[in-house]
Amino acid sequence: MDSETNPDDDITPFKNILNEMYAKDCSRKIKAVVKAKGNSGKHITTIPPLGYMKDPDDKEKWIVDEEGAAIVKEIFSLCVKGYGPSQIARILTKNKVETPTVYRARKKMPCPHKLNEKSEIWDYKSVAGILEDMQYLGHTVNFRSYKKSYKAKRRIDAPKEDWVIFENTQEPIIDKETFDIVQKIRESRRRPTGMGEMSVLFGMLYCADCGRKMYLCRCTTMKQAEYFNCSGYRKNLKRTCSSHQITVRAVEEMIKNDLQFTIRYASENKEQFLSILTSRNEAKSKRELKASLREIDESEARIKTLDKIIQSLYEDKVADKLSEDRYMRMSENYENEQRLLMEKVSILKTDIEKSKSKSDDISRFILLVDKYSDFGELTPEILRAFIDKVLIYEKQKVDGHYRHTIEIIYNFVGAVEIPDFD
Repeated sequence: MDSETNPDDDITPFKNILNEMYAKDCSRKIKAVVKAKGNSGKHITTIPPLGYMKDPDDKEKWIVDEEGAAIVKEIFSLCVKGYGPSQIARILTKNKVETPTVYRARKKMPCPHKLNEKSEIWDYKSVAGILEDMQYLGHTVNFRSYKKSYKAKRRIDAPKEDWVIFENTQEPIIDKETFDIVQKIRESRRRPTGMGEMSVLFGMLYCADCGRKMYLCRCTTMKQAEYFNCSGYRKNLKRTCSSHQITVRAVEEMIKNDLQFTIRYASENKEQFLSILTSRNEAKSKRELKASLREIDESEARIKTLDKIIQSLYEDKVADKLSEDRYMRMSENYENEQRLLMEKVSILKTDIEKSKSKSDDISRFILLVDKYSDFGELTPEILRAFIDKVLIYEKQKVDGHYRHTIEIIYNFVGAVEIPDFD
């Protein structure tokens, strides 16, 4: 006797296919809605980051949650003082500062995570995420992550060039100066080693000759146990560069003296200092502007010529004077050249616009001078606020003694030459 069969079994595969198609179609429509919303400048994050909450009168807007914002400010403050994410996490946990999960649960706010036995312990990843979040500048940052498919649960970080940023959409919690200092500190992270904490200069020193970074070296057999060496020399590229060795103590002292001298001169001779920077920038800007405008003219002329060449190639193809294959190869080469030239013109025009804001940069440097007019030691905050990088030259023997030369590239104003003054 034949066993009884369920007639629905025959159409089950077709039902599954239809369900799959329906799920894909729903996912596609949801993505389209989210994309449109994100591109319009609205927040697509359902839960605001710690420090913000949705406006009760307009769910599309964020307002500052003062209690949560205080935690965010404390995290940034600790980073500016030189603490890394792991150290900050330990400090917050020790001081019983509520984690975002615990905080949201207490305030009865929506939370992506459930409370568990580890909820009260700060994680360094959470701290790092807060320190890197541009939304604390008051911006809306959309499309920072994505899913490979509607079936995937894990989100993947999107490259920064794919982010869509709308500035000044809500009240900032962190000012741009503090945020920029923190990013510079994060870029040159100092990890504790068996011999203790890395120098505060780690990641800021560069070889003046080959441009490579200076590496921190430590030797227990030397009196001067810490020194910087050119990374090119250390990687056995001795034919291309020399060691440029300089002790940590020497370079820190040189930077401290130069910085104190510059700040004192700028504070006591503000008009002369502004005059020095303005005159230098005007001369430099004129040279750069002239060269950039010449490059733009040459590039735009070539772009027009390429338009004519591509048009001529097309006419030859239509008239059977040129084969399809040869036309495609030639036109592709000319179009690539044209595209690169157009990108170059765009970059040059952007640089010209940036050069017009040099006076604003000088003003920002003066504000730093006023803020840090009297400092006693080199801290990560002082260094990152004032200095972009330091170039180390190879030591020279003068009158029987070796002399080190460094060049400090300051933020906003570049290298500064200060006249002697009493």
